[in-house]
Amino acid sequence: MLERIFHLSDAHTTVKGELIAALTTFVSLSYILFVNPNILHAAGINKGAAFTVTAVATAIGCFLMGLIANYPIALAPTLGSAAFFTYNVVIGMHINWQTALASVLVASFLFILITILKLREKVVDAIPKDIKYAISAGIGLFIAFIGLQNGKLIVNNSSSLVGLGSFGNPDVWLTLFGLILTVILMATRVPGSIFIGMIITAIFGMCIGQIPLPHGIISTAPSMAPTFGHAIFHLKDINTPQLFMVVLTFLLVTFFDTAGTLIGMTQQAGMVDKNGKIPRIGKAFLSDSLAMVEGAIYGTAPLGTSVESSAGIAMGGRTGLTAVFVGILFLISMIFSPPTSSNPNNGHRTSINYCRSPNGK
Repeated sequence: MLERIFHLSDAHTTVKGELIAALTTFVSLSYILFVNPNILHAAGINKGAAFTVTAVATAIGCFLMGLIANYPIALAPTLGSAAFFTYNVVIGMHINWQTALASVLVASFLFILITILKLREKVVDAIPKDIKYAISAGIGLFIAFIGLQNGKLIVNNSSSLVGLGSFGNPDVWLTLFGLILTVILMATRVPGSIFIGMIITAIFGMCIGQIPLPHGIISTAPSMAPTFGHAIFHLKDINTPQLFMVVLTFLLVTFFDTAGTLIGMTQQAGMVDKNGKIPRIGKAFLSDSLAMVEGAIYGTAPLGTSVESSAGIAMGGRTGLTAVFVGILFLISMIFSPPTSSNPNNGHRTSINYCRSPNGK
């Protein structure tokens, strides 16, 4: 049955190989379970609900990509979109998070429309490769800036707008510890380096008293009730030019972020043909659009193609079975919600992955 659905033999892979690839992708991407709720919490969204929503939305997104497009690529909330959602829209524009979710939902419907009309494929084909990569790097720099601010390495300065934080602040040293550790792990190509860096930094923070101990390890997943359905109930709020611009911005940011990453992932997996065309790219875009819809309804920032999928592809992932396995692992991870309440909100997960080219180099 798996052979008939995912064409494993045609892709020269096996169930075991796809499972190993999925485990690698999951370990590399699992940081999103910690970071996304922290970012959304800054927008006023319940942190426990955000954790569950992140896990469920990512799982469904992976199922969609695996079953519809048969790509070994995970769909998850992207940090660029989450940061824009929280810091630009909710905090910067003073728009409540419910209305911001409604804006994401409208942008998702527009995504489905332009996908059906094949406009996304035409635009992707027309964009120069260098510009696609530059967009991902720019988004990464934005995420890095926010992370350094949260870690107190960057502070407001009345003279130059941006200043260096005080090294007398323990948060600064904790951030530096996590940042340097993660860079070393990534430079030595340790699988799951970002996740490992976050865990070790959290343990170190607990040892020095900067991070409170978690009240448990395993528990029932928090309810999604605080966020579920608010995007639908607040669609009527999308009635001003400012909110229409927010919808358009979500559309453009997610479009280019996803397009650049998807191109890089398919190139790495050897799926691009001799003419530079990506097979089934329409189905991949449809999967991405549907994932955005379900994510907005559940209550999270836009989902997109995860660059961490490159780790699984490097381990041999070649079909949608990899993505399906990743989705199952995210569903299992929902029982580990207590540690998220103690994870450092210093944002030391920076743009390292985003500033490198989407092909993983």
